Amino acid sequence: MPIHDDFDHLERLFEDLQPFPQLEIVAVDSASVDSPEGISEKVQLISSDQMGRGAQIALGVRQTNRSWIWILHADSRVSPTIVEELANAITRCRWGRFDVRLAGDRTSYRVVERMMNVRSAMTSICTGDQGMFVQRSLLNEVGGVPEQSLMEDIELSKRLRKIEKPLRIRAQLATSVRKWEREGVLATIIRMWSYRLRYFLGTHPSVLYQDYYGRGRTK
Repeated sequence: MPIHDDFDHLERLFEDLQPFPQLEIVAVDSASVDSPEGISEKVQLISSDQMGRGAQIALGVRQTNRSWIWILHADSRVSPTIVEELANAITRCRWGRFDVRLAGDRTSYRVVERMMNVRSAMTSICTGDQGMFVQRSLLNEVGGVPEQSLMEDIELSKRLRKIEKPLRIRAQLATSVRKWEREGVLATIIRMWSYRLRYFLGTHPSVLYQDYYGRGRTK
Protein backbone atom coordinates (compact mmCIF):
# COMPACT_ATOMS: atom_id res chain seq x y z
CA MET A 1 0.00 0.00 0.00
CA PRO A 2 1.28 3.48 -0.84
CA ILE A 3 1.24 5.96 2.04
CA HIS A 4 1.82 9.66 2.59
CA ASP A 5 0.93 11.24 5.95
CA ASP A 6 -1.65 8.52 6.59
CA PHE A 7 -0.73 7.51 10.13
CA ASP A 8 -4.24 7.77 11.62
CA HIS A 9 -5.82 5.85 8.77
CA LEU A 10 -3.06 3.23 8.87
CA GLU A 11 -3.65 2.49 12.52
CA ARG A 12 -7.30 1.67 11.80
CA LEU A 13 -6.49 -0.37 8.71
CA PHE A 14 -3.85 -2.42 10.50
CA GLU A 15 -6.35 -3.18 13.24
CA ASP A 16 -8.64 -4.52 10.52
CA LEU A 17 -5.84 -6.68 9.09
CA GLN A 18 -4.45 -7.96 12.39
CA PRO A 19 -6.68 -11.09 12.49
CA PHE A 20 -5.19 -12.26 9.17
CA PRO A 21 -1.50 -13.13 9.73
CA GLN A 22 -1.45 -14.94 6.38
CA LEU A 23 -1.35 -11.53 4.71
CA GLU A 24 2.07 -9.98 4.17
CA ILE A 25 1.70 -6.23 4.56
CA VAL A 26 4.09 -3.92 2.73
CA ALA A 27 3.66 -0.16 3.18
CA VAL A 28 5.66 2.17 0.94
CA ASP A 29 6.08 5.67 2.29
CA SER A 30 6.76 8.80 0.27
CA ALA A 31 8.05 11.74 2.32
CA SER A 32 5.62 11.47 5.23
CA VAL A 33 6.14 13.81 8.18
CA ASP A 34 3.75 12.05 10.58
CA SER A 35 6.28 9.42 11.79
CA PRO A 36 5.07 6.34 9.89
CA GLU A 37 7.88 4.32 11.47
CA GLY A 38 5.64 4.10 14.53
CA ILE A 39 3.19 1.78 12.80
CA SER A 40 2.79 -1.90 13.60
CA GLU A 41 5.96 -3.95 13.79
CA LYS A 42 4.19 -6.58 11.69
CA VAL A 43 4.31 -4.27 8.70
CA GLN A 44 7.24 -4.05 6.30
CA LEU A 45 7.77 -0.31 5.94
CA ILE A 46 10.00 0.95 3.16
CA SER A 47 10.63 4.39 1.68
CA SER A 48 10.37 5.54 -1.91
CA ASP A 49 12.39 8.43 -3.29
CA GLN A 50 10.08 8.71 -6.31
CA MET A 51 6.85 10.66 -6.28
CA GLY A 52 3.46 9.14 -6.96
CA ARG A 53 1.56 6.01 -6.08
CA GLY A 54 2.62 4.10 -9.18
CA ALA A 55 6.29 4.08 -8.18
CA GLN A 56 5.39 3.33 -4.56
CA ILE A 57 3.20 0.36 -5.47
CA ALA A 58 5.76 -1.01 -7.93
CA LEU A 59 8.44 -0.82 -5.25
CA GLY A 60 6.19 -2.61 -2.79
CA VAL A 61 5.52 -5.39 -5.29
CA ARG A 62 9.26 -5.94 -5.64
CA GLN A 63 9.60 -6.42 -1.88
CA THR A 64 7.48 -9.56 -1.76
CA ASN A 65 7.51 -12.93 -3.49
CA ARG A 66 3.81 -13.61 -3.01
CA SER A 67 1.94 -15.01 -6.01
CA TRP A 68 -0.95 -12.58 -5.51
CA ILE A 69 -0.78 -8.81 -5.01
CA TRP A 70 -3.58 -6.90 -3.30
CA ILE A 71 -3.33 -3.13 -3.69
CA LEU A 72 -4.93 -1.21 -0.83
CA HIS A 73 -5.07 2.46 -0.01
CA ALA A 74 -4.31 3.53 3.54
CA ASP A 75 -7.80 4.93 4.11
CA SER A 76 -9.54 1.67 3.19
CA ARG A 77 -11.36 -0.39 5.82
CA VAL A 78 -11.22 -4.18 5.58
CA SER A 79 -13.81 -6.49 7.11
CA PRO A 80 -13.57 -10.28 7.59
CA THR A 81 -16.09 -10.65 4.76
CA ILE A 82 -13.76 -8.77 2.42
CA VAL A 83 -10.85 -11.11 3.19
CA GLU A 84 -13.07 -14.20 2.83
CA GLU A 85 -14.36 -13.00 -0.52
CA LEU A 86 -10.81 -12.30 -1.68
CA ALA A 87 -9.69 -15.82 -0.72
CA ASN A 88 -12.53 -17.30 -2.76
CA ALA A 89 -11.99 -14.98 -5.71
CA ILE A 90 -8.35 -15.84 -6.35
CA THR A 91 -9.33 -19.42 -7.13
CA ARG A 92 -11.57 -18.19 -9.98
CA CYS A 93 -9.71 -15.41 -11.75
CA ARG A 94 -6.39 -13.74 -12.49
CA TRP A 95 -7.39 -10.27 -11.39
CA GLY A 96 -10.32 -8.40 -9.97
CA ARG A 97 -11.61 -5.71 -7.67
CA PHE A 98 -14.26 -4.96 -5.05
CA ASP A 99 -17.24 -2.69 -5.19
CA VAL A 100 -16.48 0.44 -3.19
CA ARG A 101 -18.44 2.06 -0.38
CA LEU A 102 -17.88 5.65 0.65
CA ALA A 103 -17.73 5.74 4.44
CA GLY A 104 -20.33 8.45 4.99
CA ASP A 105 -24.07 8.62 5.58
CA ARG A 106 -25.07 11.20 2.96
CA THR A 107 -27.46 10.06 0.26
CA SER A 108 -25.20 11.58 -2.36
CA TYR A 109 -22.46 9.14 -1.36
CA ARG A 110 -24.77 6.21 -2.11
CA VAL A 111 -25.42 7.64 -5.56
CA VAL A 112 -21.74 8.27 -6.25
CA GLU A 113 -20.55 4.85 -5.14
CA ARG A 114 -23.23 3.16 -7.24
CA MET A 115 -22.11 5.15 -10.27
CA MET A 116 -18.48 4.21 -9.58
CA ASN A 117 -19.28 0.51 -9.29
CA VAL A 118 -21.48 0.40 -12.38
CA ARG A 119 -18.94 2.35 -14.45
CA SER A 120 -16.19 -0.01 -13.39
CA ALA A 121 -18.31 -3.06 -14.25
CA MET A 122 -19.05 -1.66 -17.70
CA THR A 123 -15.52 -0.53 -18.59
CA SER A 124 -13.30 -2.97 -16.66
CA ILE A 125 -11.40 0.07 -15.40
CA CYS A 126 -10.67 -0.03 -11.69
CA THR A 127 -9.57 2.69 -9.29
CA GLY A 128 -7.24 2.39 -6.33
CA ASP A 129 -10.14 2.67 -3.87
CA GLN A 130 -11.58 -0.59 -5.19
CA GLY A 131 -8.85 -2.82 -3.77
CA MET A 132 -7.54 -4.24 -7.04
CA PHE A 133 -5.93 -7.69 -6.74
CA VAL A 134 -3.86 -9.41 -9.41
CA GLN A 135 -1.91 -12.59 -9.90
CA ARG A 136 1.80 -11.84 -10.05
CA SER A 137 2.29 -13.84 -13.23
CA LEU A 138 -0.37 -11.73 -14.97
CA LEU A 139 1.12 -8.54 -13.57
CA ASN A 140 4.46 -9.57 -15.04
CA GLU A 141 2.79 -10.21 -18.42
CA VAL A 142 1.67 -6.58 -18.63
CA GLY A 143 5.00 -5.15 -17.49
CA GLY A 144 4.23 -4.66 -13.81
CA VAL A 145 2.63 -1.68 -12.12
CA PRO A 146 3.11 1.45 -14.24
CA GLU A 147 5.62 3.63 -12.40
CA GLN A 148 3.83 6.86 -13.18
CA SER A 149 2.94 9.57 -10.72
CA LEU A 150 -0.82 9.58 -11.36
CA MET A 151 -3.45 7.42 -13.11
CA GLU A 152 -1.45 4.27 -12.48
CA ASP A 153 -4.65 2.43 -11.57
CA ILE A 154 -6.33 3.45 -14.82
CA GLU A 155 -3.30 2.49 -16.90
CA LEU A 156 -2.87 -0.86 -15.15
CA SER A 157 -6.55 -1.68 -15.67
CA LYS A 158 -6.29 -0.84 -19.37
CA ARG A 159 -3.38 -3.24 -19.75
CA LEU A 160 -4.95 -6.05 -17.74
CA ARG A 161 -8.36 -5.93 -19.41
CA LYS A 162 -6.73 -6.63 -22.77
CA ILE A 163 -6.03 -10.12 -21.44
CA GLU A 164 -9.19 -10.74 -19.45
CA LYS A 165 -11.95 -8.86 -17.66
CA PRO A 166 -11.64 -8.36 -13.89
CA LEU A 167 -13.73 -10.37 -11.47
CA ARG A 168 -16.18 -8.07 -9.73
CA ILE A 169 -16.67 -8.76 -6.03
CA ARG A 170 -19.87 -7.11 -4.90
CA ALA A 171 -18.83 -7.04 -1.24
CA GLN A 172 -18.11 -3.37 -0.59
CA LEU A 173 -14.66 -2.19 0.42
CA ALA A 174 -15.11 0.95 2.51
CA THR A 175 -12.99 4.01 1.83
CA SER A 176 -12.66 7.42 3.44
CA VAL A 177 -14.74 10.38 2.25
CA ARG A 178 -12.11 12.92 3.27
CA LYS A 179 -11.58 14.28 -0.26
CA TRP A 180 -15.34 14.36 -0.90
CA GLU A 181 -15.95 16.32 2.30
CA ARG A 182 -13.01 18.63 1.68
CA GLU A 183 -13.85 19.53 -1.91
CA GLY A 184 -17.58 18.78 -2.18
CA VAL A 185 -19.26 15.94 -4.06
CA LEU A 186 -19.96 17.70 -7.35
CA ALA A 187 -16.60 19.45 -7.46
CA THR A 188 -14.80 16.17 -6.78
CA ILE A 189 -16.66 14.36 -9.56
CA ILE A 190 -15.91 17.11 -12.05
CA ARG A 191 -12.27 17.23 -11.02
CA MET A 192 -11.81 13.45 -11.26
CA TRP A 193 -13.38 13.25 -14.71
CA SER A 194 -11.42 16.23 -15.97
CA TYR A 195 -8.17 14.48 -15.07
CA ARG A 196 -9.31 11.29 -16.74
CA LEU A 197 -10.22 13.19 -19.90
CA ARG A 198 -6.89 14.99 -19.96
CA TYR A 199 -5.08 11.69 -19.48
CA PHE A 200 -7.08 10.12 -22.31
CA LEU A 201 -6.15 13.06 -24.53
CA GLY A 202 -2.46 12.54 -23.82
CA THR A 203 -1.50 14.80 -20.89
CA HIS A 204 1.56 13.35 -19.16
CA PRO A 205 0.92 11.87 -15.68
CA SER A 206 3.59 14.11 -14.11
CA VAL A 207 1.73 17.21 -15.31
CA LEU A 208 -1.54 15.86 -13.90
CA TYR A 209 0.21 15.03 -10.64
CA GLN A 210 1.50 18.56 -10.16
CA ASP A 211 -1.91 20.01 -10.96
CA TYR A 212 -3.67 17.54 -8.66
CA TYR A 213 -1.45 17.95 -5.61
CA GLY A 214 -0.24 21.49 -6.18
CA ARG A 215 3.11 22.81 -7.27
CA GLY A 216 4.37 22.91 -3.71
CA ARG A 217 4.30 19.15 -3.28
CA THR A 218 6.95 16.98 -4.89
CA LYS A 219 6.12 13.61 -3.31
